Amino acid sequence: MKEKDVYDSKPWLKHYPEGIPSSIRYEEICLHDMFERTALQYPGRDALIFQGYRMKYSEVRDKVNALASFLATAGIKKGDVVAVLLPNMIQTVIAYYAVLKLGAIIQMNNPLYTDRELEYQFNDSGAKMLITLDLLANRMIAVRKNTKIEKIIYTSMGDYLPPVKKLLIKLVGKKKGLRADVPPAEKVYRWLDAVNFINGSPEVKVSFDDTAVYQYTGGTTGQSKGAILTHRNLCSMVQMYGAWFPTLNKGDEVLIAAAPVFHVLGMSAAMNLPVFMGWTAVMVPKPQPVDLLAATRKYRPTVCSMVPTMYVGMLQHPDLKKTDMSCYKVLTSGGSSLPVEVLKKFKELTGADINEGFGMTETSPQTHLNPFGGLNKPGSIGLPYPDTDVKIVDLVSGEEPMPAGKEGEMIFRGPQVTQGYLNKPEETAKAIKNGWLHSGDIAYMDDDGYFFVVDRIKDLIISSGYNVYPREIEEILYEHSKIQKAAVIGIPDEKRGEKIKVFVVPNDGAVLDEKEVMDYCQDKLAKYKWPGLIEIRSALPESNVGKILKKELRREEEEKRTKG
Repeated sequence: MKEKDVYDSKPWLKHYPEGIPSSIRYEEICLHDMFERTALQYPGRDALIFQGYRMKYSEVRDKVNALASFLATAGIKKGDVVAVLLPNMIQTVIAYYAVLKLGAIIQMNNPLYTDRELEYQFNDSGAKMLITLDLLANRMIAVRKNTKIEKIIYTSMGDYLPPVKKLLIKLVGKKKGLRADVPPAEKVYRWLDAVNFINGSPEVKVSFDDTAVYQYTGGTTGQSKGAILTHRNLCSMVQMYGAWFPTLNKGDEVLIAAAPVFHVLGMSAAMNLPVFMGWTAVMVPKPQPVDLLAATRKYRPTVCSMVPTMYVGMLQHPDLKKTDMSCYKVLTSGGSSLPVEVLKKFKELTGADINEGFGMTETSPQTHLNPFGGLNKPGSIGLPYPDTDVKIVDLVSGEEPMPAGKEGEMIFRGPQVTQGYLNKPEETAKAIKNGWLHSGDIAYMDDDGYFFVVDRIKDLIISSGYNVYPREIEEILYEHSKIQKAAVIGIPDEKRGEKIKVFVVPNDGAVLDEKEVMDYCQDKLAKYKWPGLIEIRSALPESNVGKILKKELRREEEEKRTKG
């Protein structure tokens, strides 16, 4: 076999466990129709749980239809954009499927974003309406004048809570920052009025290839871009999930919705997947370790997709010792790289396996996952999903396939892959070449067809002529018993070109200094990989899915250099 044919033969297929197909015959069903079908199949099953409040599929369906009717009466039509600015809560799910039912386009937003960041996304997407939380509504009413948003619907945490919690929110919610008053304003509506609106739900013809979502990238390497995701992209992804987990039963699992659904990982794995499968989703608005462990003890969930910082946080929390994790059939990790040491420690302490995968906003979001019931290789992102073509190509031309074991850029092609970015033809042309999406990640494939991500191309450090991969150093640092989080960047240096700087966050209560970190690195790394600078910090800048924002660390260093 010629080296260039190594990926065409899809060597990963031979490691698919029994029951996982090499290809799927995709059902061309749009997201809102998928929801409707599940609601009719499992009307009496709990669809959503939020802070102990339960809502059945039939109830969610009624509210989706009522909200769609309200939105249509308010002027939302096919192709219009509705922005959603909410954490993981029942209202987020209702809003999502109601907007899609009208053939309109969802644009999800991070509630932690600044006004400047939100304004950019609202304007870039052309959003006409916003659905948000009362805690953010007054800010958004002020922001509205700088955007094309005409109308705002606001909801409250207290709209769907058990009676006692609802009373507490009413009595002390404002004092505790859980509720806010929103004075009457023009074209600003209460959620409960909108979901009790009865005027008949319009029938809108929506194509499988119509745009469903403008999903903005995290902006970890620059200004965020709106990936155009169609119903085909997102529905193909959930059907891939369904095929990947043949032992999980429809209508018979409980999932913890830990990953934020305003992020593409949460949207697909914590919202669309349980709806497709008819499962119950426990919505966790602030996925802190104490809340995730409490939800595990209370609901005994069987499925959860989390990001690495959630696993790191649980490892540090004393409640982990009193939490039986044996209820989980499936635990996955995505959003950013999972340090191998974290995976090993979690297995040692809980007995639970974490299967790491890989994805991007542009791939709805996943391309790889370690197989269930098959070989799970620590440090690997696993095998490509069915119908997902993957290649490793050279870093110079981006076209020449690299042989197994050789590093290069990872590129993709498949039904879950975006066709491009909104309003950014030049960025689209850079990212998608000859039908292949270029990831910007350096990776390699082993002889078994398992893929390993080495690092981001933009994070590669060239020091004294040597290529230094930050992730290799970070993996070593995570093995240190006192280190909770680590990040490595290159900073300009006149002599070396770039100098290696290490940032570490110690475990709670641990005492750590620069000398101890340096001695540790010198003992485990070649000299050209030794840090030039070490900084001990209490925290590192992170995205909403726990990805350490190295661009912010670089910006801080640039400011230091500018100030002299």
